[in-house]
Amino acid sequence: MLRQTIHKVISEEIKDGERVLDLGCGDGALLQYLIKNKNVKGHGIDISDDMIIKCIEKGLSVIQLDLDNLPLDFPTKFFDIVVLNQTIQQIYDSKGMIMEMLRIGKKGILGFPNFGTLPIRLKFLFYGTMPVSKELPYKWYDTPNIHLLTIKDFKIFCKENGIKIKKEIYLKRKFLSDKYKKIKLFPNLRAELAVFIISKD
Repeated sequence: MLRQTIHKVISEEIKDGERVLDLGCGDGALLQYLIKNKNVKGHGIDISDDMIIKCIEKGLSVIQLDLDNLPLDFPTKFFDIVVLNQTIQQIYDSKGMIMEMLRIGKKGILGFPNFGTLPIRLKFLFYGTMPVSKELPYKWYDTPNIHLLTIKDFKIFCKENGIKIKKEIYLKRKFLSDKYKKIKLFPNLRAELAVFIISKD
């Protein structure tokens, strides 16, 4: 349900027929969804051999590339939208990647798991160990995540780097359910996932 919810949330921020680049596109599920529902001109980038094969099997236009290998070989403002969903925390040069996505795209859609939720804070307080959650389901020794962040961290980053936040969307899992809902109040404490629409203009 999480994947479908995020796909729907991102799709709502994209106009029909726009040129979209999905960074860290994985198996291409989001791209496929956008092409089907928004008729976008979609392209993807991923480093994994297995994921690239799955994208090709779906008939998607993809490039195999390490996202830490910057700059990306695209002209400035070539894409209408550049998506970086659930990937920024796995990139070594997180700042460089965000600035690059805003160079090659007119707007960026950035989604990430929020490490500032109340349950995570309480796990730190009472157990003193790295928290494991549905959104961050890894132990400290096998996690692909390099830079964990909170909603507050990201908003400070945007302010310090001249990035405009056009829209903020916060998602929280419903009680005793795998479904997610949008929330507005106290997102840094409550939201498990955040999606930001950002630009440099």
